[in-house]
Amino acid sequence: MDYLNETIDPSCLHEPPLALDVIHQLDMFGVALYSILTFMASVSLLLYLEECVYIYKNVPSPKKTTIIWVNGAAPVIATMSCLGMWIPRATMFTDMTSNSYFAVVIYKVLILMLEECGGDEAFLRYSESQMFRINTGPCCCCCLCLPRVPVTRQMLFLLKLGSLQYAIMKTVLSIFSVVLWTNGNFDLSDLEITGAAIWINPFIGVLTLISLWPVAIMFMNIRNTLRRVKIIPKYAMYQLVLILSQLQSAIISILALDGTIACAPPFSSIARGSMFSQQLMIIEMFIVTLVTHKLYRRTYDLITLDPHENDNELNKMVKLHTASLEEHVA
Repeated sequence: MDYLNETIDPSCLHEPPLALDVIHQLDMFGVALYSILTFMASVSLLLYLEECVYIYKNVPSPKKTTIIWVNGAAPVIATMSCLGMWIPRATMFTDMTSNSYFAVVIYKVLILMLEECGGDEAFLRYSESQMFRINTGPCCCCCLCLPRVPVTRQMLFLLKLGSLQYAIMKTVLSIFSVVLWTNGNFDLSDLEITGAAIWINPFIGVLTLISLWPVAIMFMNIRNTLRRVKIIPKYAMYQLVLILSQLQSAIISILALDGTIACAPPFSSIARGSMFSQQLMIIEMFIVTLVTHKLYRRTYDLITLDPHENDNELNKMVKLHTASLEEHVA
């Protein structure tokens, strides 16, 4: 065992390097790579700020607040990944900030679909005779025997609560994890039964699945109604950010813990895996930002009914927006 320890570079057992150490070890390729990735993250943030100004001027409340929250998922993750790339020891803080923000976005996606329907009251009024499917992912996609449920105010409250709980609990557990980490009790590489990470992370995973279910139920049942506002590609972008920020990062972390991602001084295996994850995230979130900028930067006008249109779903959507307009006028 002592012989094996002597063959391991001491830096592979140390904490992630300081920011100055990262800068000093960069070669020409590293400088070019870090510069390009920083530029991508900066452009993502600037595009988001420009989009916020446009949404604020052209969209009425409260929809504009919801759109700004949802539209900020990719730029916020890209910005935090860029900070974590330059300052490796801040990775835990940047990752938890990104994850906590996205936890709120999951709830806001549900609210956005309701507001595109004209609000809660309009949604309930024109969905009271419908029955919603609940056998959808990620919890019950295989449970075909589950009955359809009526659309009621109580059912809508439960859907909102299911998504809201994750936004609250994720933030609370993130703060708790940081407190434990400062005391030396939280370590992602500690997989023993006495470690805090082995209990907190699976619990967060369960809360995540519970929060995704209500959003999937709402989308599966009203996607045709909201097709004219491009809800399907918007939902696809939300799902893509979810997969990249959660599943991809988890896979890279497992590979780093397993030693598949080799140590490269001054980066240990875990720190190097985290660096790879952040660099990939910046590129991916930059592309997602460009797509979402195109989807959300549109003219937000009330949809009018075409007398030659026989699409029942379009008629339903027009009624929802008309009811919402009548409520504002009243």
